[in-house]
Amino acid sequence: MELPEFIRPLLGQPLLALALGAMLLVILGGLIRRPLPMAAGVLRGLGNVGLIFALLLTIAQVARISPGTDISLPQIGMPEQEITGRETRIRMAPDGHFWIRASVNGVSRRFLVDTGATLTAIAADTATEAQIEPQQLRQTVVLKTANGTTAAQLATVEELRVGNAVARNMDAVIVPGIGDINVLGMNFLSRLKSWRVEGKTLILVPNHPQTTQS
Repeated sequence: MELPEFIRPLLGQPLLALALGAMLLVILGGLIRRPLPMAAGVLRGLGNVGLIFALLLTIAQVARISPGTDISLPQIGMPEQEITGRETRIRMAPDGHFWIRASVNGVSRRFLVDTGATLTAIAADTATEAQIEPQQLRQTVVLKTANGTTAAQLATVEELRVGNAVARNMDAVIVPGIGDINVLGMNFLSRLKSWRVEGKTLILVPNHPQTTQS
């Protein structure tokens, strides 16, 4: 059965669908207030709860994501990294960027380190391999890339390991159409004790260094 045209856009905007559904419940409750006052009260109560829930989710989403989220996708380079004491050192690749090898929910993938990206971005194929599901009741996020704008979905990464640094339950976005490129954003770097660039080496210092996994 084919969906009506006006319903299709709502499938990609769950927060908008929730808000509209809640408003319809409030309106329906008002229409049946006289013949069915008890049922009307229930419908209006559910509608008001839905509207409040949609508002809280919107506020939370705006607070966690910068409107200017920008993810650049340069040419692929080859990372070199090593663990020295409490530090993980990543050498600059020939393309002038820092590339790291990370473990996403146990799946090894390479990431571009991008200090201009607010959130960590996961390629669609990586998300599938690592069993990362997009969050429900979240609006899609529009990101700026080198190839233009693209829609992405909010998700949560259970565990992301870079050398001896580990981040758990971290926000990320699943971005289709970027091939096998993943981007490590500031929301990972901000969890570290410190990070710095010395010459052509990026140095990551975790708060609590973890044992590396083979």
